[in-house]
This record gives sequence, structure tokens and C-alpha cells, in this order.
Amino acid sequence: MSYLGSLTLRLAAGAMRLPDNFRERHSGFLTAAQRDDGGFAGRHGASDLYYTGFALRGLILLGTLTEESANPAASFLQASLAKKLAAVDFLSLVFGSVLLELGCGLDVFGQAGLDRQAVIQDKLRPLQRDDGGFAKTPESGRSSTYQSFLSVACLELVGARIDEPQSLVQMVQSRRRQDGGYVELDLIARSGTNPTAAAVGLLRLLQGDQAVELQGTGGEETARFLVAMQGADGGLRANTLIPMSDLLSTCTGLIALADLGGLNAVDLAAARRYVDSMESDRGGFLGGSWDSEIDAEYTFYGVATRSLLATIGH
Repeated sequence: MSYLGSLTLRLAAGAMRLPDNFRERHSGFLTAAQRDDGGFAGRHGASDLYYTGFALRGLILLGTLTEESANPAASFLQASLAKKLAAVDFLSLVFGSVLLELGCGLDVFGQAGLDRQAVIQDKLRPLQRDDGGFAKTPESGRSSTYQSFLSVACLELVGARIDEPQSLVQMVQSRRRQDGGYVELDLIARSGTNPTAAAVGLLRLLQGDQAVELQGTGGEETARFLVAMQGADGGLRANTLIPMSDLLSTCTGLIALADLGGLNAVDLAAARRYVDSMESDRGGFLGGSWDSEIDAEYTFYGVATRSLLATIGH
């Protein structure tokens, strides 16, 4: 099973342990974000592929994606295939299409008469760089750790070929810093929570449980870096220069720690309190204490983090 498929099943199992009113509240928020064209809105009202991907992922985790939502969402994604899309939107479309196929039997690419693997490989090929990684845009000269994880996860998810996997491993290894964390770009010196989580996921995806760099002392150092990112409020920070935690870093950091077998090294009760403090009583989650609006992206991160914690009884 693919890395993302396995992770989704694990989180969905945790979500089933959450209270019914929690699932209903956040499912209601996500469902209400769907627009007449079938897409889901971001913070500014119109349908958006990026937020549509997160809304579908959230509904799948909660076990509440219905045909009434799925069918128009599939139509929205299919209509978007004809547009010129940025890489982040295209990947959101692909992830959403796979969820609709697995959850509801809807083939977005097939109904459009397209070979999904070929379309994805054609879209990602201009983003691949000499080091094996993937850049965020065709114009960018440097590969991105996070974009590389998303791109390779996308290819694996649809069963497409991953070119030069050993080059990808070497690229990730070159992004490791002395504190055990990883950086987003090769010219950056300071490790970050999200690129570290992306690196852990990418190495797991490429090498499985035998990922050498994540075993023994190497894995322990990476886990210690992530543990050190937990702030006084219980959440995880993006890096050592940022004083406030955020829900994205908290979610990705805890998932990486779970992959490293180091989840119990953080204060899980404090992490749970932090996530709960970001929850709106009308459904949805804020991104952090600095935020003032709920949206589908952070709602997914909130639901995913609560689901992960539920798998270990928190």
C-alpha cells in the first residue's frame, strides 16, 4: 500500500474513536464549504482546488463523504483538468481524484478520457531537477524538500514510475543538518519542522522501514529535533526562530514522530490541549493563536492530529 494510503487508513481508524459530535461538527463545517460548482471554498468564498483537496481529505477521515458531495466534487475536478494549473493545485486535484475513486468509485481522469499516470508524469517532469528532487514551479532552479515529497507521494499513489529513486534519497540526505532536522532548500542552514516531516515521509516512501538515515542514532536525532519544536502551549513551532506554534507544524511533526517511533517523547496531553484550543465550537479549526478565520486546510490538520492522538488513546 502507498505511504499516503497507509497513513489515511491509520488516521481514519483513529477518527472513528473520536466523539460523534466532534465528527458531526467538523463534517458540517466542511460540507457547508462546498459551492454550487462542486468545489470547496477557501477563506474568500469561491471554489478552490487547494481547499477542495483538504475538504475531501477531511471528509474521508471523518467517514462522512456522501454521494451528494462527491458527485459534484468530481465534476469540479474534471472541469479543472482543462485549465492551466500551478503544481500545488494540480497535486490537490490528483489527491482529490484518488479519494473520490477509492471512496465513491468516481474516476475523474477516466471520465475525461485521460490516462491519469501519463498526465501526472507529463505535469511533474518539468519540475524535476538534476538532483532528483522536484521544484515548486518550472521556473525554479532548486528542488524543494516538501514539493519532492508531494510529487513522489502523488506518483506512488497512482502507481506511476518514480525515476532515479536513489538520487532522491541522496537529495534528502543532503538536506539534513547537524541538529537532526532537515531544510526545505539546499542553501538554507536552519532546520524546520515541515521540511523535516517531508524528509521523513519521503525516506519512508522510498525505502520503507529500512530507511537507513531514520534508523538508530540518525532517527533518534531527528526525533529529538522535532520534540524540541514543542512550545509552551503544547503545539509545535515551524522552526527555532518562530515563537508561536501552528496547527500545520503540530500535525506534520507528530506524524513524523509517529513514523520515527518517537511520539511518546512529546507531551501528548499538552499537544491535545493545543489542538483543542484551535477548535471552533461551530466546526472548523484555526491555524494558530495568531489566526482569526477557520478554513478547510486547518480543519483537516486539526481532525488529522486529533485522529492521530486517538490512535494512542489521547
